[in-house]
Amino acid sequence: MTSLQALSADILKEVITPRPVQSYKGTFGRCVLIGGNNQFGGAIIMATMAAVYAGTGLVTAATDPINITALRTRLPEAMVIDYQDFNQLATLLSSADSIVVGPGLGETETSLKILKFVFNQVHANQCLIIDGSAITLVANHHLTLPKAQIIFTPHEMEWQRLSGIAIADQTEVNNQAAQAKLGAMVMVKKHHTKIYTNQDVYQLTIGTPAQATGGMGDTLAGIVGAFTAQFRTDYQKSALAAVYAHSAIAEELAANQYVVLPTQISAQLPQFMHQISQPDERPIGFI
Repeated sequence: MTSLQALSADILKEVITPRPVQSYKGTFGRCVLIGGNNQFGGAIIMATMAAVYAGTGLVTAATDPINITALRTRLPEAMVIDYQDFNQLATLLSSADSIVVGPGLGETETSLKILKFVFNQVHANQCLIIDGSAITLVANHHLTLPKAQIIFTPHEMEWQRLSGIAIADQTEVNNQAAQAKLGAMVMVKKHHTKIYTNQDVYQLTIGTPAQATGGMGDTLAGIVGAFTAQFRTDYQKSALAAVYAHSAIAEELAANQYVVLPTQISAQLPQFMHQISQPDERPIGFI
């Protein structure tokens, strides 16, 4: 059995470094997010907002056309396409550094068709974050995973569907065995989230019940997509930093709020990341 490690603020300094002077938007990665059917447009908006505010150079959302006007209005920085325009989607996926699929995707035949298409397009050096209803589709339809750097972001019920392990039996040993079969990084979201890799198990020691609100997981998926696209040296460290940053910002906001909105976390990301990136100082009030 691999070791359990407490995930600490040190991971932030390892990942979030000063931006090079000689750079352009392509330097900071390309992230494509796929989701948001005609019922759950808010999920893809929040995930896309997180990816933009976390500093990805180029962000594109592929979603149901009903969400396009809202996305363009809320996030003019992001590009938006129809997620059933497979020619355009294929072009975008081919050049992506990270791909987030699942926020608000739903579980319809259309959802399944889109997910299968994404899996067929992904290649081995890309990071694929499988979130939300995409996890349920993988579990229910026994989909074969593509060859990629895969990260699953399930809450406990989604993990039950994917792993076959009842919530009451989701022990560290059982979860680690299931992760090994998947061959993917797995973030089991709960109080003190645990992250399973092929080498280690990490436990998040921060967080707050103020995060228990709709869209929190979508926002985390967007941050993971952004960090893995932008900080490409080690995708697992980048993902761990995303998990920590998400809860560190939430904790700070919760000092003065009963509930923390996911969009508030996204809005705070640029300042938070700037403070982390300063070489000789730790941010006061965030960690």
